[in-house]
Amino acid sequence: MAKVLIIGCGGVASVAIQKCCQNSDIFTEIMIASRTKSKCDALKEKLCGKTKTKIETAQVDADNLEELTSLIKSYQPQLVMNIALPYQDLTIMDACLACGVNYMDTANYEPENINDPVWRAAYDKRCKEEGFSAYFDYSWQWAYKEKFEKAGLCALLGSGFDPGVTQAYCAYAQKHLFDEIETIDILDCNGGDHGYPFATNFNPEINLREVSAPGSYWENGRWVEIPAMSVKREYDFDQVGHKDMYLLHHEEIESLAKNIPNIKRIRFFMTFGQSYLTHMNCLENVGMLSTEPIEFEGHQIVPIQFLKALLPDPASLGPRTVGKTNIGCIFTGKKDGREKTAYIYNVCDHQECYQEVGSQAISYTTGVPAMIGAMMLLTGKWNRPGVYTVEEFDPDPYMEALNKWGLPWQIDDKPVLVD
Repeated sequence: MAKVLIIGCGGVASVAIQKCCQNSDIFTEIMIASRTKSKCDALKEKLCGKTKTKIETAQVDADNLEELTSLIKSYQPQLVMNIALPYQDLTIMDACLACGVNYMDTANYEPENINDPVWRAAYDKRCKEEGFSAYFDYSWQWAYKEKFEKAGLCALLGSGFDPGVTQAYCAYAQKHLFDEIETIDILDCNGGDHGYPFATNFNPEINLREVSAPGSYWENGRWVEIPAMSVKREYDFDQVGHKDMYLLHHEEIESLAKNIPNIKRIRFFMTFGQSYLTHMNCLENVGMLSTEPIEFEGHQIVPIQFLKALLPDPASLGPRTVGKTNIGCIFTGKKDGREKTAYIYNVCDHQECYQEVGSQAISYTTGVPAMIGAMMLLTGKWNRPGVYTVEEFDPDPYMEALNKWGLPWQIDDKPVLVD
């Protein structure tokens, strides 16, 4: 049915690619492109004889617009799936516009160089006007809306789990469960154990920048920002148990605040073990989370990039990670004039994910929705000119696909609420 270019070949991309190959009626041809072509070739070899999907590979520098444009024009896909780094979102969107191809990704743009004067000026302005200081936000990609509309192209932003599935849960709740949603608490629990004293479940540089930043939430029409990890709650998660969770800033809050009418409050919580927090605080205190280059023995190095090289590769955690994840949204609001609550969530088993695709559940829960988002665009179920997030489309086919392709969800009508 469709030819798709997939940029990226890390842990999440590997899952998405394997799920595309399971869905070969839709993904009849794919090209896997990455800076390191040998990784693409190895995955192609792994899938050889296991899928009807025709697979090609290529080398590309996703920071190089000319290289990207040349590759897209030569391959002529119907869609580019960006499962590379969020630093590269804008360059890949520019290439898609230049070539007349639809675009999708799993996480919103953030800069690699936070000292770039153009970005810093826009960032300082946004901090002052909006009231939150996270490095990542949707404004850079939302600015492409008119360009994609004029080109007759669709850009789908953030079709991972959170963001992504969590927004589909919100759209589903709004369509089927509530007349009006008043509050949303997004809970991301990883109950897995990889056996290391310290490791991150996805790109360490992105992960550590995210969790060490100030937290923020949306309440009564404005952002409220708090010191990093300063709001802690305990929650009893289905099939995982009691876990400490902390309030973080997260990108889907920004789009949900725009797209859920009359919403009063949106918060995001993520679980962390004490070992993780102790190591992170220590690393931050000695400067290892810094993005500022320093000179060491005549070389310029960025501490957090050096740390990334020392930590276990997230893609290597699959065989040793046991336990489950539980990710979902708790809603309060009204239905037929009465107070109502609901909790939509998914539970995913790390070892079951590893047995299927060779990755732990963190990569799985992001890679599967990437394939599903792509499928929505390719089949025309979600496809209109412009730049959109998941909750702006009909949730029903997406939610149905989650059940079919490995992320079944359930609804608790009487959940314990988070204070």
